[in-house]
Amino acid sequence: MDARKYLAELVGTFILVVVGSMTIVAATATSAPILVVVPFGFGLGLLAAIQSVGYVSGGHFNPAVTIGALLDRRIDAMNALGYIVAQVIGAIAASGVVLLVANQAAVLSTASGFPKDRGVQAFAVEVLLTAIFLLVILTVTKRAPNHAAFAIPLTLTVIHFAGIPFSGASVNPARSLAPALVGGSIDSSIIVWIAGPLVGAVIGWAVYRALEGGDSTR
Repeated sequence: MDARKYLAELVGTFILVVVGSMTIVAATATSAPILVVVPFGFGLGLLAAIQSVGYVSGGHFNPAVTIGALLDRRIDAMNALGYIVAQVIGAIAASGVVLLVANQAAVLSTASGFPKDRGVQAFAVEVLLTAIFLLVILTVTKRAPNHAAFAIPLTLTVIHFAGIPFSGASVNPARSLAPALVGGSIDSSIIVWIAGPLVGAVIGWAVYRALEGGDSTR
């Protein structure tokens, strides 16, 4: 176990969530188009997180990514647990900053959401988009690591463009859990943003392994 890696995951997740969340608050306050501003907020927030602390821990900043890495044996179970705890703490701290600089209504505005009575569809979208995200992450970090720092944030950006109207485009349980807890809005719908990305991570990893096969040099 390496405390520096856990700290990096905490700090990186904090950067991702605080930047992304504050773009939601800013877009709402200025009547800017959410679908234009927010995808870049989370994508560039992830870019900042990776560039600042990703070299220490590998730059997961997302429990779903950590689960994918665990399945692919890139991290052991004990460190995976430490990463996930650090990610959740970092995300909660980020929502706490939003509460501090704005108010609880602002925190609530950053919580993930989906259209009424569309929970099943939202869950499916979270599974699909997380699977795509994990497939990109696992592939690019193995096949083209020099491009990973930019390919991964760009993928998160386009995922937000595609998913915001349908599921809020979380693909990150920590990112959704934090504002729900800090904003006091947690309810049964949280399962969409916790289970959905975790199932998507398993599927993304399975597709990655199927494509990789047994060839480690291809």
